[in-house]
Amino acid sequence: MAELQDKYVRFDWAIKRLLRQKANFGVLEGFLTVFLGEKVTILEILESEGNQLSAEDKFNRVDIKACNSKDEIIIIEIQNTRELYYLERILYGVAKAITEHISLGETYYKVKKIYSISILYFDIGKGSDYLYHGQNHFVGVHTGDCLQVNVKERDAIVPRMPAEIFPEYILIRVNEFDKVAATPLEEWMKYLKYGTICPDTTAPGLSEAREKLKYFSMPPKERMAYDEHLSAVMIQNDVLDSAKLEGKMEGREEGREEGRAEAYLAVARNMKQLETPIDIIVKATGLTPEEIDAL
Repeated sequence: MAELQDKYVRFDWAIKRLLRQKANFGVLEGFLTVFLGEKVTILEILESEGNQLSAEDKFNRVDIKACNSKDEIIIIEIQNTRELYYLERILYGVAKAITEHISLGETYYKVKKIYSISILYFDIGKGSDYLYHGQNHFVGVHTGDCLQVNVKERDAIVPRMPAEIFPEYILIRVNEFDKVAATPLEEWMKYLKYGTICPDTTAPGLSEAREKLKYFSMPPKERMAYDEHLSAVMIQNDVLDSAKLEGKMEGREEGREEGRAEAYLAVARNMKQLETPIDIIVKATGLTPEEIDAL
């Protein structure tokens, strides 16, 4: 019975179905407090074209957009499978969030600070850490000092660091985590990777998650939908891995440049035979829909 009680739903499913409810904001606030390094209070969950629920969400992007107590926007996005142009995608998402929350004719003072948090279950590149944080700084080329910009606020001129205005990006590489969970950050990473939570956890949000995200507390219909979601994620990853391997094998028989092109074509051909959606093939190979249709 202990094993049954200790089974929790994945965070991507929780974001799609559970954490949009105000009663469950404690889980989300704890997660953000740990990963942003400051106390976060969620005022509301915001809707936009980017975070509407749709059938395409089942294996790839799952995101939530929230407004915190400082009137800043926080975007959380989960990516289960590889995407070639992911950095460009998150840049576009941040730019879209900025423009969504400033009306035509308003002053630029109304531009909101954006935090973009990406939880990645695929290998985005080379790096030895599981957590990366990017922020805008203007550093003197010769002096090394950080520029402070004067802005007008409440009829007074005050200095402000660019980092207080420009977006911040956090990339969480879940598969790279391999530590014993000894800190709140590591406990959250353990949950993101393995779906387990220590009974005596004191990490912000995780004690609430133990109560709110229990698999066997969901109605049978909801559990069935969740199981189908997990199956879809595993199948999609298997399709991509198999197609990538077969594409590499075919590519080795050609020259380096020609082989690389053939590898992507082979990947696309195999994925098409497996009836993978066209948009997933485009993301995995970089080919255009027209090139894929011609295969």
